Amino acid sequence: MPRQLVHRAALSETLLTAWRRTGDDRFSVSAQWPRAHGLHVSPDWTAYDPLLVVETIRQAGTLITHAEYEVPLDHQFVMQRFQVDTVAGKLAVGPFPAEPEVELVFADVQYRGRRLAGARYTADVLHEGARVATADVTFTCVATPVYQRLRGGRTPDSVTAVPLPPGVPPASVDRALPGDVVLAPTGEADRWQLRVDTAHPVFFDHPLDHVPGMLLLEAARQAARLLRADGQSPVAYDALFHRYTELDEPVWIAAKGGHDTEVQVVGTQGGSTVFECLVGTAAR
Repeated sequence: MPRQLVHRAALSETLLTAWRRTGDDRFSVSAQWPRAHGLHVSPDWTAYDPLLVVETIRQAGTLITHAEYEVPLDHQFVMQRFQVDTVAGKLAVGPFPAEPEVELVFADVQYRGRRLAGARYTADVLHEGARVATADVTFTCVATPVYQRLRGGRTPDSVTAVPLPPGVPPASVDRALPGDVVLAPTGEADRWQLRVDTAHPVFFDHPLDHVPGMLLLEAARQAARLLRADGQSPVAYDALFHRYTELDEPVWIAAKGGHDTEVQVVGTQGGSTVFECLVGTAAR
């Protein structure tokens, strides 16, 4: 799969292998999940992280938008909502790389002139005939000149991320490497500073002028792991992205427990909410 179609620079981060149209606004996308990954496979290589499912679905939607709806490659995508549920216990790593199929249905397709300007799509992720995840995603896309106006001249070269504070222990968030820790303690049990390392090869696969959504979702994942230290692991995310999260201002992540298996995570910057996510957990 051409990596440009999924907005990735590294072939190793390109998860898709093929696609086909199956009906009006319906598509099937094939993927392959590696048995080892620097971030989205458990440290003991026994389970795929649900965020690998999220990235697969994101790539699938981006691919179809370019390949089937003819959105130019230089257009920018703005995620508004990403809701995903994975089936606990169905993401085990097997003796071969998993080859899931992602069944997409595009709805609420909006056009600006003759060009797609945004849409909502649903996804069913199937592996060996069984459903392992479902998702509902809403996004918009804008041409480069519009994006540049929205960003007020900010570019990857013109902004510098805030210095990295020391992170929480990697094991406390089920990560093997200190570099994969995205939360720094603040002295409060339910509040952390976001660690934004623009050299990270997964979150910043290519230069960006803002904090990527996948980094914010990882922050929600790690906050839920810290708040639910009882063995519950994140299996579902319902995320709203309110505005761009800037690199050069501190971001604060707060979490609180909701119902029995839910954690509400909110990201703020400059006193405004930039991101919120309800994380569903289940026993590992």
